[in-house]
Amino acid sequence: MRTRSLASAAAAGRYQREWFAGLRERVAAGEPLALVNADVPQEIFRAMDIPYVVSQWWASLVAAKQRSAHYLELVRERGYPDYTEQYNSLTLGAAFDPEPENGPWGGLPAPSLVVADATGDVTRKIFDLWGERPGTTFYALESAAENEVPVNWWDLMPHRWEEAVGTARLDLLTAELENLIRFLETTTGRVFSETRFREVMALVNEQEEWNRRARDLIARTRPVPLDVSEGIPAVMVPQWHRGTEWGRDAARSFYEEVRDRVAAGEAACPGERARLMWIGRGLWYDMDFYQRFQDEYGAVFVWSMYLAVAADGYLRYGGDPLRALAARFAAFGDQLYTPPWSAEWYVKEARLHGVDGVVHLVSDDPRGSYFTTRALETAGIPVIEIEADNVDARGYDPDSVATSIGTWLTETVLPRTR
Repeated sequence: MRTRSLASAAAAGRYQREWFAGLRERVAAGEPLALVNADVPQEIFRAMDIPYVVSQWWASLVAAKQRSAHYLELVRERGYPDYTEQYNSLTLGAAFDPEPENGPWGGLPAPSLVVADATGDVTRKIFDLWGERPGTTFYALESAAENEVPVNWWDLMPHRWEEAVGTARLDLLTAELENLIRFLETTTGRVFSETRFREVMALVNEQEEWNRRARDLIARTRPVPLDVSEGIPAVMVPQWHRGTEWGRDAARSFYEEVRDRVAAGEAACPGERARLMWIGRGLWYDMDFYQRFQDEYGAVFVWSMYLAVAADGYLRYGGDPLRALAARFAAFGDQLYTPPWSAEWYVKEARLHGVDGVVHLVSDDPRGSYFTTRALETAGIPVIEIEADNVDARGYDPDSVATSIGTWLTETVLPRTR
């Protein structure tokens, strides 16, 4: 029997609905709304009390409500491609909706500010289109690269982040964040307080320390106390509220619930035969996917990037707080998608969690997927790649995917665990 649902996940879901309803009220009363993508330092908006929505969060909600096709059709009707970078173009579709109030949770209000980093030509063009909307201003951040790749960056990041990210890269993003603050003060009338900003940064570190404890506990527990479909909402909703007391307390509640499950001997799959790793963004339109292989094969997904990157990717201590924030985001995409940064980290996490196999989601924007798979296989870990977009279900065949993974488990993974 599967474990009961996490109370922390249910509480996070309720909070997110209440928060979004309050955000809609604030915007309706005349407050500015910022739409940002996930790689934008949201802590600045938090410190300035500027309401914001993360583009990828909204896309995940739309996908979970099975509304992706509708919004992508609105994009296509205007002559734009609906088959690339759907994680951001899907949210753009909300701007074209003639009946926005029919969207999930009452619909996405029209933003007055849009902020995104210029990662790739497609992403930049999507947000350029937002800037052409009446009453909307687009502010772009650069996306820089570094030739030197640190060894074991996850060990360096909390305290030696200057060494890990690189001075030139930090100089650029810190200067851009200073300009962003001036832009926000000018356009919104809000004032940036360094005292408040330091409080936000401290709360983020506290939150991620709780996530690190939870990650490490899950990694060493056999059988695993929860699968990723339970953990993802309990982790990701608080992540969108980083820098708040609620976010910190929610992360602590999640850890405590995991700890209590371990102490009680509860298991996501009591007959656990294989531990699986999911590499890729959440499959938001099919979250039941992750539990399909437990009953028949005893294979349980113990890892997704969301808790792991919360544990390894966000902690920043010491130094100037704005520069520390730049260090949190300057290499964020590298940590998840750019080899050898990402590939070495995935191998480390696979070994830490004792996984027996990896299911790797590969979209039309692979960004190093080949090297990630190769690194894992070189480390002796079997990998199966499935091709799908995480928010666009139009090309997704769940039965075919389940059959492929079942065959792979039977022929490749399970024989190794006997």
